[in-house]
Amino acid sequence: MNDIDAWVWWLVGAAALGIPLVVTAMPEFGMLAVGALAAAVAAGAGGDIVVQVLVFSVVSVALIAVVRPIAVRHRAQRPQLVTGIDALKGKQAVVLERVDSAGGRIKLAGEVWSARSLATDRAYEVGQEVDVVDIEGATAIVM
Repeated sequence: MNDIDAWVWWLVGAAALGIPLVVTAMPEFGMLAVGALAAAVAAGAGGDIVVQVLVFSVVSVALIAVVRPIAVRHRAQRPQLVTGIDALKGKQAVVLERVDSAGGRIKLAGEVWSARSLATDRAYEVGQEVDVVDIEGATAIVM
């Protein structure tokens, strides 16, 4: 073990921590790998084992404390670009045939859609503008 410098062992440890990062997609392993790289630099600069372990611990904990909450918040965000039927929710449409709880027709995004009123006691007449609140199959739910 004395034949190999300590910084090499830290690099091996960083590579070993990179494997579960790729396999499990858990970013914490990557942060620990960066800590091991920092410890390798400390070892290469001549720091003793206490300094190396301290550098590994401080860098790893700092990354987990700072980067992890940012990553969790970013992962929880909805995508900025909404496509498909999700992009139609919240849009306005024009009634082509009377729309009530039984059905009707609207013009939505340049296309004719079947539609149904969200409120069972509400009806919309031809020419009225309605808001699309949901899409169920090929039917727009409007109000």
